[in-house]
Amino acid sequence: MAAEPEQNAAPAAAAQEVAVHIVYVDRPESADPEEFHLRTLTPVLGSEQKAKDAVLYHYKHAASGFSAKLTPQQVEELKKQPCVLQIVPSQTYQLHGPESGTHQGTTRTMGLM
Repeated sequence: MAAEPEQNAAPAAAAQEVAVHIVYVDRPESADPEEFHLRTLTPVLGSEQKAKDAVLYHYKHAASGFSAKLTPQQVEELKKQPCVLQIVPSQTYQLHGPESGTHQGTTRTMGLM
């Protein structure tokens, strides 16, 4: 019987793995972005302090939203909020790889001009 709790513990631990997600919200123009983001996240995490601790960045200009450290279960709960438009996992892309400097004697550059 001792083997059963261990088997059940593995899926529970996997469900609690935290990853950074970007949460896009439909924020009223009159609402303060940071306060609105925290009010959106607080019911899911259980307290305003936990919401503050989870948020990594507030997006206020080109998009309205925030990035936060969330478990898969928290993501599912947050999706139920009426103001949440979309939640996507955060990804990092490298613009330049190990081959980006020179290629057969020519220099390749990428960037914004």
